[in-house]
Amino acid sequence: MRCGDFKENYIKDEEIFQSLFVKFWLGLFLAFLLIFPFIANPYALYVSNMIGFAVIAAVGLNLLTGFTGQISLGHAAFAGVGGYTAAVLITRFDFSFWLALPCAGVVAALAGLVIGIPSLRVKGLYLCIATLAAQFIFEFIFIHWESITHGVRGINVPPPRIGSFLLNTEKRFYFLTLFMVILAVGYARNLVRTRVGRAFVAIRDRDLAAEIIGIN
Repeated sequence: MRCGDFKENYIKDEEIFQSLFVKFWLGLFLAFLLIFPFIANPYALYVSNMIGFAVIAAVGLNLLTGFTGQISLGHAAFAGVGGYTAAVLITRFDFSFWLALPCAGVVAALAGLVIGIPSLRVKGLYLCIATLAAQFIFEFIFIHWESITHGVRGINVPPPRIGSFLLNTEKRFYFLTLFMVILAVGYARNLVRTRVGRAFVAIRDRDLAAEIIGIN
């Protein structure tokens, strides 16, 4: 009698879809996500889009905290840097949405370096405090640099378009959000299967041992 799901080699252990059971339920869930916008009301679609944005941010936080074991309380600040960068590039410099999107990622990464490099010498509670400080610093900038961010009023960004097709409804934007979520989750899932991903796990499990074998 079968009493477990055992892997016979490392390749099978690292497969994304490890069983027919997983493939079936993921396929069913994906089918539901594709059908959902045609049966949901606009408010439900709006909430779903907000959830999608949160999932994308949470994927990055999971890589940092879940797989690397480094606690960060300032993750939302860097997501905000990316959001404001895209909004400013689109409204002030007439960038297209598709060009502003990768630029926002680059600027958010640079902001992460500004905080991350000085924080290399701290870990644990001290790293947690450093990232919390970053959260308040960036939040202060977002609110008080009104000439750029418009403060608490925010920035109205025109809807993106694909050629002549305008993503100006919650239903249309839902599919873009879903695509981005799948892209982010797929990238993160594959990253942890690589040498870099295994280094993340090694740092989480025993940082001193990881440093001894050349991981920093």
